[in-house]
Amino acid sequence: MPGPASQVCRHTGCSLARGAPAPHRTRRRVRSPSMPGPGARPAPPHGETHRSERAGWLRAAVLGSDDAIVSTASLMIGVAASSASKAAILIAGAAGLVAGAMSMAVGEFVSVSSQRDAERADVEREREELAQQPQAELQELARIYVKRGLDRKLAFEVARQLSAHDRLGAHLRDELGIENQSLARPAQAAWISAASFAVFALVPIAGLLVAPDALRIPAIAALSTASLLGLGALGGHLGGAPLLRASLRVALGGALAMAVTAGIGRLLGVSLG
Repeated sequence: MPGPASQVCRHTGCSLARGAPAPHRTRRRVRSPSMPGPGARPAPPHGETHRSERAGWLRAAVLGSDDAIVSTASLMIGVAASSASKAAILIAGAAGLVAGAMSMAVGEFVSVSSQRDAERADVEREREELAQQPQAELQELARIYVKRGLDRKLAFEVARQLSAHDRLGAHLRDELGIENQSLARPAQAAWISAASFAVFALVPIAGLLVAPDALRIPAIAALSTASLLGLGALGGHLGGAPLLRASLRVALGGALAMAVTAGIGRLLGVSLG
């Protein structure tokens, strides 16, 4: 008597009753979303841009621009508060522009050159120590990595491999904190400071030229303060800092300087006039 399976097979047409093997079902391989398929393009390399790489030229540019607006506007407001003529105020502003740009260039070049000399001295000293005591320097580099969390065996292996690739560079970076992109550049700091000072010193001069005689001081102060707010926001954006805090920090300092020089100019104008 045929079994239930044979009866079902007579109705469905399957070959189970004839003893044929059951059909083999192939399983579809599910590809992981992160697994690239055949012929797929490889993912583009991951790249990062850190704001700290801008620190050298950004500091010089912000310092020159801020100093230009504050010092030139304060000088012109102080002269204007003494009841001086428009020509005298303009001469004071132009003299402040030239003197300030030259002063910024020389000051930046001298100060950054001193930093560069110190860095060069450290590089030469480290090069001599590596030549005279290579094994001691290797142990010193390994101890640095141990302090950062590696076990001793791995730290020594990392130090050995990095030293084989660039021994001096590894010590400068991890022992002294000196890298190529952070090395002092005196010429770059000098011309950026001078150029930014010369450009932004024109802001209070423009305020004087467009304002009527009765509004010289308010026009210079308002245009300079607005420029300081924008400059502070730009510096905060480039440096990754909060924009409002950066803007207020720059603008309040400039407003204080302009107010003090206006008061001094008024006192001198009254006492000497």
